[in-house]
Amino acid sequence: MTLSKRVFQLFVNVGCLVMATITLCVAFILVASIHDSDCDLCFASYYGDHMVLQKSPERAVLWGYGPEGALVTLYLSGPIKQKTSPVTVKKGMWRVTLDPVEAGGPYNVTAAVHNSTATLTDVLFGDIWLCGGQSNMWFQTSQIFNASEELNLAAKFPHVRTFMASLKMSETELTDLIEVELPWSVPPANLTEFSAVCWLFGRYLYKTLQYPIGLVESCWGGTPVEVWSSSRALQQCGLEQTNTGPKENSVLWNAMIHPLLNMTIKGAIWYQGEANAIYHQEKYSCSFPAMIDDWRMAFHQGSGGQTAHDFPFGFVQLSTNEKGSTSDAFPNIRWHQTADYGFAPNARMQNTFMAVALDLPDATSPLGTIHPRDKQDVAYRLTLGARAVAYNEKDVSFLGPFPDTILVTQMYVNVTYDQKVYVTPSKDTFEICCSETRNPCGPKSRWVPAPIMQQGPTSVQLSNLCALTDEVAALRYAWRDWPCEFKACPIYSSSRILPAPPFIINRYPAKGNVMKNVPFLVSLAQDELI
Repeated sequence: MTLSKRVFQLFVNVGCLVMATITLCVAFILVASIHDSDCDLCFASYYGDHMVLQKSPERAVLWGYGPEGALVTLYLSGPIKQKTSPVTVKKGMWRVTLDPVEAGGPYNVTAAVHNSTATLTDVLFGDIWLCGGQSNMWFQTSQIFNASEELNLAAKFPHVRTFMASLKMSETELTDLIEVELPWSVPPANLTEFSAVCWLFGRYLYKTLQYPIGLVESCWGGTPVEVWSSSRALQQCGLEQTNTGPKENSVLWNAMIHPLLNMTIKGAIWYQGEANAIYHQEKYSCSFPAMIDDWRMAFHQGSGGQTAHDFPFGFVQLSTNEKGSTSDAFPNIRWHQTADYGFAPNARMQNTFMAVALDLPDATSPLGTIHPRDKQDVAYRLTLGARAVAYNEKDVSFLGPFPDTILVTQMYVNVTYDQKVYVTPSKDTFEICCSETRNPCGPKSRWVPAPIMQQGPTSVQLSNLCALTDEVAALRYAWRDWPCEFKACPIYSSSRILPAPPFIINRYPAKGNVMKNVPFLVSLAQDELI
């Protein structure tokens, strides 16, 4: 077992939310040590046999190392042929952008100088998705529910290829990866150690798209968003540089993301936020969207404009950790993951999609409750978002119900949703804030349960248990670490597939609140029927 894997297992065993204080070598080099600097001719670390390159309409970028001043020509042979114009090796590196290639293969890609060649074999063209985050993205396919069944299926998907970067840090931005953990592979090879969410997302996408999918895993358990963010992004949120070893800002951006910028990608998915529940929690509504914006800019520039400047970015809203907890940490992070809108995409986080996971707890997970084993539903919900947002499929529902209007009477609170809903009884998943003043409600305000009394096709009626002298000043839903049991939250889409995301809506919002304007109406009637 490698050091990185032993470290992750330590996180699992002790239930850590932040990176353990461990001693790791920090790289100071600009060109990764995975390559011999004197190689006659070679590709960069993340190009290899069996890989997937980004298909048309984008153009794939390839680069590598060679003798200074030599002229490198790239040859593509397979269903179609290409020969590029020679490029000159400068500072020991060369770079070529292919003409667009349609999905398919296999191809051989050969780089040639006057007396040497380097060839990649069994190369496919399709869509490349980057998978990042912390331990729930790192969570291996061999650890999920029904793992043996999933691994047995893998051989039926030879056009879904996987690659994994090694867990390394650097204090400076690197040009190439320091090390490769798992080279490009044809399933089922190496799949037991590969990210379950990443693999399942790719496999489900392939079933819809029916062309190759390349999956690039670059994640590390227990890490906060700050280590995956460039200094540019962090400065936007007033986050100062830290010098605390493995939690040092940008060290994984430097070593595990920056080296990939030259690669043309279709999009990214992300599962992270647990570590920020106890680290710069209040900044996450800024730091997470800022990281997305910065990645988009950097990948667009790094690929010479081939990766879209607003490439689709999907993420998983946090699942659960501690049953019975009254902490607001996980609810706050879930809210901040949406830039305090409650849903995605939104005005601040455009071209994003979110998989809600708070209804997928796992009280008996051998890896700790913070690591639920049902990654199939997580990946499926992500896939719905990708189909709608990244691939513009019409009539694909990917958003759970969200309030459209809230009507308050002396006896009831009526919540009307933006779609048809499937409702089950609940006494306390909804809560109202009872207040004598017209101020925003917070964690220390007086919240009382609001049981569901009635339901309609698009609405629920809640009991108003506030005293006659109080106003209903806010409404919140599923605002707990562990709000419901497995797939048993009270509000779902009419198909019962998509859970409603958690929300907190203030009748008197704080100044500068940017969330969706949900009308908070008041009726003088004694009751209000749905």
